[in-house]
Amino acid sequence: MAPLSRFSLPALVLLVFFLHSEASDAPCLAMAGTCQDDHEPCEGSFITGHCSGGSHRRCCVAPSVIDIGDGVKIYARDSWGAREPKQFQLFQKPASLFFIHHTAGHSCHDFDTCVTALKGIQNFHMDTRGWDDIGYSFLVGQDGQIYEGRGWDHVGAHTLHYNTRGYAASFMGNYMTHPPNNASLNAAKKLIEYGVSKGFVSSTYHLYGHRDVSATACPGDALYPIIQTWPHYSHVKP
Repeated sequence: MAPLSRFSLPALVLLVFFLHSEASDAPCLAMAGTCQDDHEPCEGSFITGHCSGGSHRRCCVAPSVIDIGDGVKIYARDSWGAREPKQFQLFQKPASLFFIHHTAGHSCHDFDTCVTALKGIQNFHMDTRGWDDIGYSFLVGQDGQIYEGRGWDHVGAHTLHYNTRGYAASFMGNYMTHPPNNASLNAAKKLIEYGVSKGFVSSTYHLYGHRDVSATACPGDALYPIIQTWPHYSHVKP
């Protein structure tokens, strides 16, 4: 860099402004993001507080995804703009149990509508129920994709008395009268297979519906008989 004495005053002011902006944008750059006006298109998601400038200049971060095969991807928390947990407890892997739920709320059929549903669920769990984070380990959209909740590393708040022993995947939607589509069913099975292959889930795991261990209609009358045909489903209470 040239000595500052070689710059005119206007140029020096611009240089200082540039260096300050570059430093203020560093958190966004560290996330491989781009600082831009949030009125401009962003293929990923906007994160607030990582860029210099006004309130509308935010960090656009491409979705973090893991391709687990057969067209199924796991979208990480940062891809859907999840809030930070208040606190967390580390999960002692591998899990011996895996639970299937439904959210009993709105279903979603593309990334944008699933993000809206996810944020609503997380806000309800954290603000209304007072939990530390969204309760489920993973959530399943009717777009045939998986969305990370608490993930593999953190103990969830999904199945009372069993959270430290198992993970839960919850189908976004209400499946009392009709089943989830085939794309989402295949995605959930692929998620479990992936968990086993990575050592997150024991190869001898037992699969259950939420109603198997609690007085609830979850995961819905139409979904429940389907999961009973899946590998590792157990009729014996854990």
